[in-house]
Amino acid sequence: MKKKVKKATKKVAKKPAKKVTKKGAVAKTLTMKTGVGVQPLADRVLVRPLSPEEMGTTTSFGIIIPDTAQKEKPEQGTVVAVGDGKLLDDGSVRPVEVSVGDRVMFSKYGFDEVKIGGVEYYIISESNILAKISS
Repeated sequence: MKKKVKKATKKVAKKPAKKVTKKGAVAKTLTMKTGVGVQPLADRVLVRPLSPEEMGTTTSFGIIIPDTAQKEKPEQGTVVAVGDGKLLDDGSVRPVEVSVGDRVMFSKYGFDEVKIGGVEYYIISESNILAKISS
């Protein structure tokens, strides 16, 4: 006589994938999702400049405030990708202090303009980033 053997079936809850803690790897993953496909090197940061609506130079009714009425202020943007960090003299790497998604303020003339897929981005050295802006 044959015995019927029941297989134990356990439903195992799937664990979410581990987050990568290395900033460069995270930035690379996020840029692939956004379609930018650019990975800055060393301590450089890829920033999408804010539109006039995002910066507050347009009123809620759509009236544009002219540049002459505004004081000159540093540029602002959103971080799209970051490099691995600055290589120090002792051979270690100091990671970049900003991360993807941060809103930053940077010096007016301290960036290089690039167009990727018809969208304008700035490549900025970390030393030219003046501050993070909290929302």
